[in-house]
Amino acid sequence: MTIEPNWRTSTYTKSDSCVEVADNDSQRVMVRDTKRREGAHLSLNPASWTRFIEATKRASQ
Repeated sequence: MTIEPNWRTSTYTKSDSCVEVADNDSQRVMVRDTKRREGAHLSLNPASWTRFIEATKRASQ
């Protein structure tokens, strides 16, 4: 069964110059550009997405 992505943007987003994330599927996390919603998207396994978020948080401290 295919799960329809539930796209969302960060609450910190002030414009459409951001990315959207769909993480409602337990098998994958998808990321796309808000300016090209119909274009390509990244599809990551949840563990990779978690590592990316953790590294981003550490880098911004």
